[in-house]
Amino acid sequence: MLKFFFSIFIAWLLYKLVFDLLIPGYKVTKQVRRQMSDMQEHMRQQYESQQTGTQQSSAPNPPPPKKVDKGDYLDFEEIK
Repeated sequence: MLKFFFSIFIAWLLYKLVFDLLIPGYKVTKQVRRQMSDMQEHMRQQYESQQTGTQQSSAPNPPPPKKVDKGDYLDFEEIK
């Protein structure tokens, strides 16, 4: 009889080990790996977009348009 209860206790411990520790640990590990790969992919895309942005900005820019002089500028003074 004691051997039966001991076997039931061991089976219960194994059940708790599998369903409370191993399976959730596996799910968390899988989720963390997926998030890390998503983050690395995002960083790679960001890096590539910066590289193409610097290549485009290093191209010669057209000269800015010349400013047209519109006459003298008068400061506005408030009279009280």
